[in-house]
Amino acid sequence: MSFDTDVLIVGAGAAGLTLAIDLARRGIDFLLIEQNAQPFGGSRGKGIQPRTMEVFEDLGFVDRMAAAGGPYPPIRHYRADGTTEESLLTEADVASSPAEPYAAPLMLPQFSTEAVMRERLAELGHRPRFGQRLSGFEQDRDGVSARIEDASGERNLRARFLIGTDGGRSFVRHALDIGFPGETLGIRALVADVQLDGLDRDAWHRFQLGSPATQLMICPLAGTDLFQVQAPVALEGEVDLSPAGLTALITERSGRSDIAVHSVSWSSAYSMNARLADHYRRGRIFLAGDAAHTHPPTGGQGLNTSVQDAYNLGWKLAAVLGGAPDALLDTYEEERRPIAAGMLGLATRLLGEAKQGTMRRDREARQLDLGYRTSSLSLANSARARIQPGDRAPDAPCRGQAGQPTRLFTVFQGPQWTLLGYAAADRPAPRAGIRIVMIGERNDIIDDGGYIGGAYGLQAGQWALLRPDGYIAAFLTTEELDVKLPSYLGHVFPVDPASTCLAG
Repeated sequence: MSFDTDVLIVGAGAAGLTLAIDLARRGIDFLLIEQNAQPFGGSRGKGIQPRTMEVFEDLGFVDRMAAAGGPYPPIRHYRADGTTEESLLTEADVASSPAEPYAAPLMLPQFSTEAVMRERLAELGHRPRFGQRLSGFEQDRDGVSARIEDASGERNLRARFLIGTDGGRSFVRHALDIGFPGETLGIRALVADVQLDGLDRDAWHRFQLGSPATQLMICPLAGTDLFQVQAPVALEGEVDLSPAGLTALITERSGRSDIAVHSVSWSSAYSMNARLADHYRRGRIFLAGDAAHTHPPTGGQGLNTSVQDAYNLGWKLAAVLGGAPDALLDTYEEERRPIAAGMLGLATRLLGEAKQGTMRRDREARQLDLGYRTSSLSLANSARARIQPGDRAPDAPCRGQAGQPTRLFTVFQGPQWTLLGYAAADRPAPRAGIRIVMIGERNDIIDDGGYIGGAYGLQAGQWALLRPDGYIAAFLTTEELDVKLPSYLGHVFPVDPASTCLAG
């Protein structure tokens, strides 16, 4: 049976767009559909965490994201006696470092984030197809037969894989009958993107600090002339989200009559949930993003976790489509489901703190320390005390042999694996899909500041194998390149009888 596409992606939000961009740069044929007739127009997610910034750098659009958004403003707390107090969302001393180039979260409303991603996807020759709904599907051992509806009717499509990135109410998850346990957190809130008068844009305004049920937060949305209004509301009943209704709520909760909402570009009243799918894979069908996990908005974890789901899945799909063992795809759930469980716990904890008046985002929220040490793709090395296989690969400033300053992230950028050798005597034989980078005075990259050796803990003659998604797969000695490396690559690369080892 012939196939219309290799991968059918259902849902063109942040997860679906990330996966599409990653597959596009790898030359994988795919179709990205979205049942809504036009892109999402709201700011439900507005925080891009440092680890996600690193992902966006690799995918080629981090500077566009930074240009479209801006830093988080200080939070201005209004007391009942009329005085105010300001605090920072993140620690004042957070700064970038050689190993971590992005220190603090970027504020960028979701509609702007996804617009930049669609632009990047268009540069790669693809666009989402809006107004197309998945109405049904069946799978067999070779692929998935899907039915897609649009304004012209229904058509059938055959794909090798189907990926459900279709949100918390995922049709794909429901059709697969995958459980979605968790809890409704007993909190209902409104969120609205508005134009208003009466508040400046240099602070995130917070009223009724000590009253969780009647708090009010109004945040200027970086890169726009809009404010985001957030407030808990009653668990039942209609919520007036009109300009007049929001103005009345603001007046009641702030005690001020000078704040007036003039227009509402997007709004929603929603109940907060924390839920995690029982499984991320069923045969040739996968869940990613909100289809696999839903978070309360505190901590800015939902969109970021979704992006990193897709970043984990993309290279694995491409590898298996290229001939790598299908078992590689099992590591997607193995690696990403525990991450989502941890982020659900973090977001729920931060929600509890916010109800008590505390709004702080510590290092855990930045997602830089997340990793896959226990993954079957991490070649354990008990001799290493600090950085381990499965950890995020650090950045480091360095210098190319031709004289230009550069960074490891620039060297690593792209869809390939990287084999990083430190002061090694001989260059291994090349293999398709692996970039060999040798560090040393007479090699490709000069570690003149000692940052690479310090970040990776490498000694002369040692190697680090880096995955396409920026995590360390293994640390090896030159002697181990002949034995351990070919064995490892057999699990993640297409079979290549002509390339049994990398040693030269």
